[in-house]
Amino acid sequence: MHVPDGFLDAPTSVATAVVAAGALAVCLRGARRELDDRVAPLAGLVAVFVFAAQMVTFPVGAGTSGHLLGGALAAVLVGPRTATVCLTVVVAVQALLFADGGVSALGTNVLLLAVVGPWVGYAVFAGARAVLPSRPASVPVAAATGAWASVVVAALVFVGLYAVGGAAPVPLDALVAAMGTWHLVIGLGEAAITFLVVSTLVAARPDLVHGARPVLREPRLVVTQGARP
Repeated sequence: MHVPDGFLDAPTSVATAVVAAGALAVCLRGARRELDDRVAPLAGLVAVFVFAAQMVTFPVGAGTSGHLLGGALAAVLVGPRTATVCLTVVVAVQALLFADGGVSALGTNVLLLAVVGPWVGYAVFAGARAVLPSRPASVPVAAATGAWASVVVAALVFVGLYAVGGAAPVPLDALVAAMGTWHLVIGLGEAAITFLVVSTLVAARPDLVHGARPVLREPRLVVTQGARP
């Protein structure tokens, strides 16, 4: 889903960059509440994993390409604010060092991959977790649901941006067909990977999974014994 240079006009690219920069600034301040000595190393591992996963791309037609986003996975593991920071670094490194996504479209890619993906994914995850039974086994299912939704919504946001400020010689209907159809499938793949990763971590170290913490806060039964008079 990396947007190349020249795909959107200058006003749209500038607008997305401003929105992305504002969201990143807010998340940088809020990430302090999500990070601690245990989560910080995991955040680094999440960034590396997402970087490697996003480097595997394939064409989906109409001049666009698809790949795993990893936003919902990162948000569930380390929190949505930290996920935005991690994915912003990933997207910036890809654009500046690997030419994966245009430099002029960096703000657009950060908005789609590092803001829309994690926050939509986490919002759907939180909603699904609230509906499902309050137990650790529900966390991977909710995470997979959020992962699928994040991919589809990010694709739709991109189509909306193109409808407003598209500058490439690509018909809007062809872009809608390519992005909509393929990202429904990509979302299923992302949901499966998210489910496997989250279920593994919840089984081994649930205390490290940000999204599992509310489920783990179960009231404990305290039994007191006193001597009979």
